Amino acid sequence: MIAIQQNSRDGERKQLFLFLCGIPQFSDFADNWRFCLAFVPDFVCGHTAEMLNLLGVMQMERFKPRCYIAAATDNMSLQKARVMEDTLKNKAEADTICASEFLQIYRSREVGQSYITSVGTTLSALAHALWLMIKIRPQVILCNGPGTCIPLCAIAFVFKVLGIRWSSIFYVESIARVRRLSLSGLLLYKLRMADQLFVQWPQLKSKYPRANYVGRLM
Repeated sequence: MIAIQQNSRDGERKQLFLFLCGIPQFSDFADNWRFCLAFVPDFVCGHTAEMLNLLGVMQMERFKPRCYIAAATDNMSLQKARVMEDTLKNKAEADTICASEFLQIYRSREVGQSYITSVGTTLSALAHALWLMIKIRPQVILCNGPGTCIPLCAIAFVFKVLGIRWSSIFYVESIARVRRLSLSGLLLYKLRMADQLFVQWPQLKSKYPRANYVGRLM
């Protein structure tokens, strides 16, 4: 049982962290997780701001090394991630500093792109995601955005089906989603790809009972 201060946003964010760290099957390597973050452009509903806000209250020393992944057309998110990592290094003790990676992944579909041409770009994104997963081998994938995270999650899920349990997937739905999940969230929910799916509104919990309601994170 997890107790939080109902009127405190910090308390809600800490509750989410306790969800992430309190899953029994992860206890064996909880102190040495390879933390992979899938970012999306900041101008899409503020997903990067939401992710950084979440990371700001997590015990980042428990998640290292860290790898930040953004869309190939998104430089702003990685710049913000680098600033955050530089801030952490300035505050941390020398023995707690870890190397971080900043990578980009091909988009499955650009805004306005036709569905016919998106077939090729989707296959390309999946191939790139496969290469990244083999290179990084993350134990935790934390994501919250539109289609950028789907190729990584799909490859991680296929690995699980094949018995290669490298990664656990945690998806945090955007606060902008009040009554229904985004397409990415819906895919991860319906296909049961995500190990844990978090929502920020009680209406979503009622509609999608397998989701975890954690309150507003921003």
